[in-house]
Amino acid sequence: MYESKSEPLLTPAQFLRRLSLHAAFALALLVGSLGIGMAGYHLLENLPWLDAFLNASMLLGGMGPVNPPQSPGGKLFAGLYALYAGLVFLVTVALVFSPIVHRLMHRFHWRQDS
Repeated sequence: MYESKSEPLLTPAQFLRRLSLHAAFALALLVGSLGIGMAGYHLLENLPWLDAFLNASMLLGGMGPVNPPQSPGGKLFAGLYALYAGLVFLVTVALVFSPIVHRLMHRFHWRQDS
């Protein structure tokens, strides 16, 4: 997927395409995760969709739920979803920044033969 250190750097247009692709994957992960959280809060806690959206997005953003869960199933879901949301945050950051870090490291190690 990435070029080796013996290959030249990508052109700026190619790099922006790679960065856009990574950002699209990160966005898809966030949208899918938000949907899972909304469905869980709606089905297990009987929250309206808007409240389910608020709780799921607050957990994905690292803030914590607005409505504390009341049912045992809702409490279990909220705990597992909170752990999942923390991992999603880390993966999203890695997806967005990995092309940038790779480009910097590639440029740092790249030697011109002249």
